[in-house]
Amino acid sequence: MAKRQDAPDRGAVVLHAMTTGEGRTMPELRQIDCGEVTLRCAIEGPVVGTAPLAIMVHGFPESWYSWRHQLGPVAAAGFTACAIDVRGYGGSDKPHAVDAYAMERLVGDLVCLRDALVPGQQVVLIGHDWGAPIVWNSTLARPDVFRAVAAMSVPFAGVPDRPFTEVFREHFTSQGRFFYQEFFQEPGVAEAEAEADPRAFLRKMLYSISGDAPLGNHWDKPLGATFLEGLPDVADPDGLPGWLSDADLTFYAGEMTASGFRGPLNRYRNHEADFAWAQQFRGRRIECPALFIGGTRDPATSLFGAVADPVAMMRPLVPNVEGHILEGCGHWTQQERPAEVNALLVDWLERL
Repeated sequence: MAKRQDAPDRGAVVLHAMTTGEGRTMPELRQIDCGEVTLRCAIEGPVVGTAPLAIMVHGFPESWYSWRHQLGPVAAAGFTACAIDVRGYGGSDKPHAVDAYAMERLVGDLVCLRDALVPGQQVVLIGHDWGAPIVWNSTLARPDVFRAVAAMSVPFAGVPDRPFTEVFREHFTSQGRFFYQEFFQEPGVAEAEAEADPRAFLRKMLYSISGDAPLGNHWDKPLGATFLEGLPDVADPDGLPGWLSDADLTFYAGEMTASGFRGPLNRYRNHEADFAWAQQFRGRRIECPALFIGGTRDPATSLFGAVADPVAMMRPLVPNVEGHILEGCGHWTQQERPAEVNALLVDWLERL
């Protein structure tokens, strides 16, 4: 990748101190030059280069902060824990172009981050939501760089036979049914809804697909509906689920208000480019140790109802996968169930 002309030397580090709305001190955040972009990383544990590195990759619409419960336990297990802001989010660079968020570019960011922090060493990847496809595909594409992979919420379904846009347009759009990724396709449309009130958007999204939301298919609505239409909301401002404090929501809202939603939403606008890039890996399996953690109330774990047993579905593709499905857990796996996730994750890491 071409180096940005205004970027500092590779590996340059800038430190910042932050506090939450409740006054808790946050980890030091480092700006790491990764060539094409600079990524903001929260790093805890042994000095970089003196212990195995574990990189944590978040999803939409989150930040490094979604790993706040895992940084300490992973560091205590003997790993340097590094939770990133994916490009487009928080303190990381935010390219404008849609194609800047193609899977190939995000895989490249993780490779370059490895090169900047621990050149020549293999690292462990941990991902959630969009972070899960990012870490699955990074491990598939670069097994020489990534020695183990843990993913939450989204299982690995292999190299696709067609772009995902074709799949959801066949099953939803052509049937006059709403699908959120179709709503995200036209630049500016979803951004306008989300940026009108980022805090309300985040509250409704985080709650509506958590294990605390009322049962029901809140996404069964006609084509032409907006993302937020029909989503359940907390009963009152004090009704947030126990895993999401007011300070947590304030942090997320502040991050998304400052960064905007265009970069994060551009990830959904690269299905055709991602399909074309992935074809070179057809027939390849992810052979390294792998961990998957999903939830029975997470629609992504079953690939929106397409698979009954995601772990069994993965075994021909990821033969060394270890799977755990948490009863009653919604989409925000490591935030909703930090104790269970940490126990499973640390046990797996220690066995590496």
